[in-house]
Amino acid sequence: MIKNYKLENNQLSETEDIDCPVIVALNPDKDERESLAKKHNIISALDPEEPSRIEFDEGHLAFIFKRPKNYSSKDHFVFKVSSMGLFLFDKKLIIIVSEDIPLFTSKNFKSVKNIKEIFLKLIYNSIFHFLEHLRIINMIADEIEKKLSKSMENKYLLNMFSLEKSLVYYLNAISSNGAVVTRIKLNALKIGFSEENIEFIDDMAIENNQCYRQAEIYSNIFASMMDARASVVNNNLNVLMKNLTVMMIGLMVPTMVVSIFSMNVPLPFQKDIHGFIIVLGLCAVALGVFTLWWKNKKW
Repeated sequence: MIKNYKLENNQLSETEDIDCPVIVALNPDKDERESLAKKHNIISALDPEEPSRIEFDEGHLAFIFKRPKNYSSKDHFVFKVSSMGLFLFDKKLIIIVSEDIPLFTSKNFKSVKNIKEIFLKLIYNSIFHFLEHLRIINMIADEIEKKLSKSMENKYLLNMFSLEKSLVYYLNAISSNGAVVTRIKLNALKIGFSEENIEFIDDMAIENNQCYRQAEIYSNIFASMMDARASVVNNNLNVLMKNLTVMMIGLMVPTMVVSIFSMNVPLPFQKDIHGFIIVLGLCAVALGVFTLWWKNKKW
């Protein structure tokens, strides 16, 4: 699907006019791909495995960068990365994305002067989106960690592994984005950015670097704590097995007393009317002695 946007009064609005400054291709179909492919290489823009890169083609700038993919419950705690393609001409900006996402809803697009500013703010939104996802990943990890301390189910450990895997994807994507942002900064005058745009690029580079550091910190913490979390689960299992063992041995003591008095041979208290109560008393005494001995051993 292709959407056209016009720029009026420093704001973007959708229009039916084909001759517009901003064109957005949302997961284009075969015909739309063929139409766009006549002028632009859209395969890279739709390939989630494509690394971020920038190419200076004749008459336009081709830019591929990474952005977080919208998360759904079907992903099972795996936060994925998708690609976005930006093709910047003198008077036109073509945006190619693989999924329907809100591109111009953030507060950054309340006032935009030209397509170059739109180009830069789309990149900035991607960096901000990564930061938001990192906060969500950290919150999910805290909740899973609380459940791990009380449960021995493998699914929580698998969820933690999925989050750790997501951070690896994010680190690669953020690092790749940082490289192309640096290249944009080095070629800012060649592309035709203003001094104000160059200052905004500097801010983007700082934000992306902070985003990378935050993802790296989370990744290192996850990696160092996974063994500890696995140890907690193993310790919980050991405690449970110990408690079950104590219960089984505790039940065996009175069972042994009852078994002795159940033999088909002459036994004490066999003809005593209080024999049953005496046997129960012996069971209780045996169990009490065993409990005191167990506590004395501090097992």
